[in-house]
Amino acid sequence: MTKYIIVSGGVISGIGKGVIASSTGTLLKSLGLRVTAIKIDPYLNIDAGLMSPLDHGEVFVLDDGGEVDLDLGNYERFLDVTLTRINNITTGKIYRDVIEKERRGDYLGKTVQVVPHITDAIQDWVERVASIPIDDSGERPDVCIIELGGTVGDIESAPFVEAMRQFQFRVGQENFALIHVSLVPVVGSVGEQKTKPTQASIRDLRGAGLTPDLIACRSSKPLEDGVQAKISMFCHVGPDQVLAVRDVSSVYHVPILLREQGVVDYFRRRLNLDSLVVSDERKLAGKKLWDDWNDLAQTYDRLYDTVEIALVGKYTNLHDSYISVYKSLEHAALACKRKLTVRWIEATDLEPETLKTNPIKYHESWQNLCSANGILVPGGFGNRGTEGKIMAAKWARENKIPYLGICLGIQIAVMEFARNVCGMPDAHSAELDPNTTCPVVIYMPEISKTHMGGTMRLGTRPTVFQEGTEGSIARRLHGGAQTVNERHRHRYEINPEYVPVFEEKGLRFVGKDETGERMEIIEMEGHPYFVGCQYHPEYLTRPLKPCPLFRGLVLAATGQLDTYLNQQQ
Repeated sequence: MTKYIIVSGGVISGIGKGVIASSTGTLLKSLGLRVTAIKIDPYLNIDAGLMSPLDHGEVFVLDDGGEVDLDLGNYERFLDVTLTRINNITTGKIYRDVIEKERRGDYLGKTVQVVPHITDAIQDWVERVASIPIDDSGERPDVCIIELGGTVGDIESAPFVEAMRQFQFRVGQENFALIHVSLVPVVGSVGEQKTKPTQASIRDLRGAGLTPDLIACRSSKPLEDGVQAKISMFCHVGPDQVLAVRDVSSVYHVPILLREQGVVDYFRRRLNLDSLVVSDERKLAGKKLWDDWNDLAQTYDRLYDTVEIALVGKYTNLHDSYISVYKSLEHAALACKRKLTVRWIEATDLEPETLKTNPIKYHESWQNLCSANGILVPGGFGNRGTEGKIMAAKWARENKIPYLGICLGIQIAVMEFARNVCGMPDAHSAELDPNTTCPVVIYMPEISKTHMGGTMRLGTRPTVFQEGTEGSIARRLHGGAQTVNERHRHRYEINPEYVPVFEEKGLRFVGKDETGERMEIIEMEGHPYFVGCQYHPEYLTRPLKPCPLFRGLVLAATGQLDTYLNQQQ
């Protein structure tokens, strides 16, 4: 029987439920258990694909093309598993399924209601996901972590909270546990920690029929003894069930923090984890995972040399918009023994118009760009900031600064090259200027122009390195592989008609799709590192296995690239 651990939140959203859920999963994996994860998002959208990154953070893309919440990225990175679109449950998906059943007559004339039909659909979905194997063994997972999005007490979350209340009886108390994440704010001039928000949150949770097994108290500093005892008393749990989850230097420390407070031992007793059959091989793999994780956390704290990367985007006011890109840079920097500093640059601040409206911001942005060790232009949609990104690519090209362009970033690099090297001053993207006379970036012919949601080129697709590219930096970073499988999310592509002109001028298209007609990877001759890719390598990063192209950027930015490539031969 699969064990289920629910992670709910109270007081405020964005409190760190995803990291707590991922960290708990990591701890259970360290015991050799197979762990899967589900994220419940109580919004009506079918998926996260059409949400603004400024509203909800980045859209994370899975192997099967599912556009999902960024927490699924946390799960994949922490647990090193491959999830699918059904690991993300939304209100929209549940209601769509129930209404389709009603239209088919599956309910035999009954009045369709939130209870029991919606709540049953939620429980059935959870059980279905929890039975799907996550590795090559073909066996169902031992533990399923379920993160309940939003905060307890929200109208939107109510059907899911009720479904989980019922679910505890469906699977049995010995197979069901709940972690409630709450906020302990520090207020006043003396910095007093307040427990009342947590008390109110637990009261709402109990009123909905759920009892917390562990209360994870988020605070900017360690919990005072009296505060921990007070929460224990007023929230009707033992002192050992109150976890002090203070702010730490990196998320890699959170599993260690939880383990030190007895989370593993608690779940061993509470869920009788020792009754699960775990082979010696899996136990050894779990021990190695934990040793590697400890080494990673210690390495992070001991690094002194830094690498500065300028990230030029249009959603930089909310860093979660680029969380996978940031994590990819961080993982690459750790592998290169460097502490990462990201200089967040709003692309519009590099444009001449900003010089008129806000000259200080303009000069600060250019200072940050020019002094960075490397430049990264990530994916994005829309016209805003395009010219600023093109200027950043031009600076990197002309000044031999390491550059990585992802999705829109590769298109930006091609537009800049066409304009300033190939004598095409009007070169543009048909996405950004539908009337351009020189469309070096065009709409993909098979993509729908009437429906936006889920209609892009999505999910894992192969990229084939072309003949004669054995000496390519990008290919050597991939260990000389012939083909790599990467996740895509785009509607537009490089216009193949212009490729011969670009290659003649020194911009090589070293990777293409399996048909040879779709451009996937560019690389500039005579430049220490000027690379672009149409896919999103950041979706596959792992703390102990950084993306090759991100590693290449950091290696080039720290002067280690040639040494690294020579060692790979």
